[in-house]
Amino acid sequence: MEILETAFMQRALIAALLVGITAPAIGVYLVQRRQALLGDGIGHIAMTGVGLGFLLSTNPIWMATLVSVAGAVAMELIRAYGRTRGDIALALLFYGGMAGGVLLVNVSETGSTADLGSFLFGSLSTVSDADLTAISLLAAVVMLVSVGLRRQLFAVSQDEEFARVTGLPVRMLNLLIAVTAAVTVSVAMRVVGLLLVSALMVVPVVAAQQISRSFKATFALAVGIGVTVSLAGTTTSYYRDVPPGATIVLLAIGVFLLLTAVAAPVARRRAKAAEAAVTEECPVGVPGVRTAGDDVKV
Repeated sequence: MEILETAFMQRALIAALLVGITAPAIGVYLVQRRQALLGDGIGHIAMTGVGLGFLLSTNPIWMATLVSVAGAVAMELIRAYGRTRGDIALALLFYGGMAGGVLLVNVSETGSTADLGSFLFGSLSTVSDADLTAISLLAAVVMLVSVGLRRQLFAVSQDEEFARVTGLPVRMLNLLIAVTAAVTVSVAMRVVGLLLVSALMVVPVVAAQQISRSFKATFALAVGIGVTVSLAGTTTSYYRDVPPGATIVLLAIGVFLLLTAVAAPVARRRAKAAEAAVTEECPVGVPGVRTAGDDVKV
């Protein structure tokens, strides 16, 4: 195949595969915790790490990882201990991260605003061997946490109080989810971009929830959707010369709409079947069973 003959597309497809696996793998916990926009906030903070990478002439992915992890820890502490001013503190953190990234890139000798654009929206041609190595290592960490600790992470995401009663280290697990989400942002920024990575963490999970009925099925289907749209979007970007990040996200939204359309009639049939089963168990006219006419007063 022509697309596999070029080295940069080989790297891009491998990176897209890793992003398609890792983003939904941690996103399933964020959706369960109702923190769907956490990735978006971390993406803003990671921009400062990208700027530091250019300023210090180091790999921006590693610097973005360090800064986004620190930002994720700060966000989780604000969420846990912040009161009425917590939302303001988070807003300052997000906007400060974005402004810091733009400023640092412009004052550096090796970067420019054009370079920052490839991190904001993703770029296939800029994935280097060093980037692919960093992405692979970080993706391995994300999967080790999200799969290896899936029972504990699900418990704390479902009900913190119940998890605390059972003896789980809730605070540490909350921080671990936030840190893993930050690492995922760094993994995905070369392919999807910092401004769109949150969509890939959330949309495949929500799409999977339309037809799945268990956490295990949702997890597996979300990863499958993430891999499919990531590879399809990257391939489309190569042949049609369109932005990879935007293409991947729009494909994911398309899958969500398709599964929603399929799930609606299925849900209605299930509801009718359940109603019919109840009617058979409690038929009208059987002594002791109330009917609608029982409530009519003369």
